[in-house]
Amino acid sequence: MAIMTTDAAPSRTADARLAALTLRLGDDALVLGQRLCQWITRAPTIEEDLALSNIALDLIGQARMLYTFTGRLDATGRDEDDFAFARGDREFTNALLTELPNGDFGATIARQLAYSHYAVLYYQALGGCADPDLAAFGQRAAKEVAFHRLYADTWTERLGLGTAESARRMQRGLNDVWPYTAELFDEDDVARDLAAAGVAPAAAALRPAWERAMTESVTRAGLRVPAPGWHGRGGRAGLHTEDFASLIAELQSVRRQFPGGTW
Repeated sequence: MAIMTTDAAPSRTADARLAALTLRLGDDALVLGQRLCQWITRAPTIEEDLALSNIALDLIGQARMLYTFTGRLDATGRDEDDFAFARGDREFTNALLTELPNGDFGATIARQLAYSHYAVLYYQALGGCADPDLAAFGQRAAKEVAFHRLYADTWTERLGLGTAESARRMQRGLNDVWPYTAELFDEDDVARDLAAAGVAPAAAALRPAWERAMTESVTRAGLRVPAPGWHGRGGRAGLHTEDFASLIAELQSVRRQFPGGTW
């Protein structure tokens, strides 16, 4: 999956940049999947318990593939378990949006709405990238997250057009997650170089389409698009929210208790 060059040093640099990207995407998927797993046995109905569990499984499956790609590229010999269970919380590079606490059902749906609309656009674009392995992954992932988007759209409308209380909670969820959405479209040198090489989408270029889709979904539900304000950032650099360390500790608890164990 490496970018092909005729010079070993540029090739290693390209591999390192691509590894950084696949690690970020894997962290997004793993962390959000772990958050959704916390709804198991706690969702409003058994149907939603199963739906959220299935979305979580899709995301964790995506994380496994992305971590495998990363291990091939970074030449450290690490595998998917090492990336998931053997890093400290400051080593994770997920966007802050994915780690936000579940809150009530409205808050979880708002977070899922924002992420899944972004993920569909990103993975559809990734499906046309120059790297064949990454393109194949993007095409598969886009189909999975399209279902996640439909689920979030449907529940946003149900809550928004439901009772006064459900609409209030859904609106509050949107207001709470909105400041963390800008980070999804931030670009650093790694992202810009990969986009210039045609290996990854330019995330910033996807923002107008995301805003249009989100506006359509939110207004269809009788809700308001939150006003611009402050932006939460730092996750890509390993700076996380207060609750993140406990989430990672929970995720890694068995590995820490039984290091080297196999199942």
